Amino acid sequence: MNQKCVEYLDRILEVNQQINLTNITDRNKALLLHIEDSLAILPEIHNAPSGRYGDIGSGGGFPGVPIALESNRETWLIDSVQKKMKAVQNVLDDMNLSHIKTCGKRVEEVAVEHPSSFAVISARALSKIPSLMELAAPLLQKGGHLICLKAHLDKHELDDGKAIQKTTGMYLISRRNYFLSDKETYRECIVFEKQSDPRIKLPRRIGLAQKKPLCS
Repeated sequence: MNQKCVEYLDRILEVNQQINLTNITDRNKALLLHIEDSLAILPEIHNAPSGRYGDIGSGGGFPGVPIALESNRETWLIDSVQKKMKAVQNVLDDMNLSHIKTCGKRVEEVAVEHPSSFAVISARALSKIPSLMELAAPLLQKGGHLICLKAHLDKHELDDGKAIQKTTGMYLISRRNYFLSDKETYRECIVFEKQSDPRIKLPRRIGLAQKKPLCS
């Protein structure tokens, strides 16, 4: 395991005593559920086009920071909770990780300011797949990938995502399921590719992707 990843985790757990960045406080559990869980999607990251990587709903910086450390991609950690992003940025600055930056804004705001500027987007435990497809579409360049990391995937959720593929220009290209090293923690990794421009103007107004998803 990358020692920089472990150092980052230890620093986050220390900061977590003052600012709530993660609900996982046990170090061994955090190594599994933050570091190993994050790095499990490296195959999908490597299969994505080269270029800027964004982690939306990044929270304490997972999976974004471990992925950035292993891939050396320019990385943006995007989360609307500015207090969390400021705390994470302080840790990144202390560790001299200049290729990783934080962005304390809503995803829709970033999409307006930096359209089609990401090669790959990850989302872990953030929202349902149709909402993630809608949020990622205006951020991604043509051919860019959305990587969704899920603990439990309802069949209807994926079906709802497939139903809006033409609308969003985002198409399912891979699905992989696996267990982490404890042999108990189940995960699914679902990847969509931006193959065409959305048929509607995106992003919509802030919050609509979750409140009124396109599949509803």
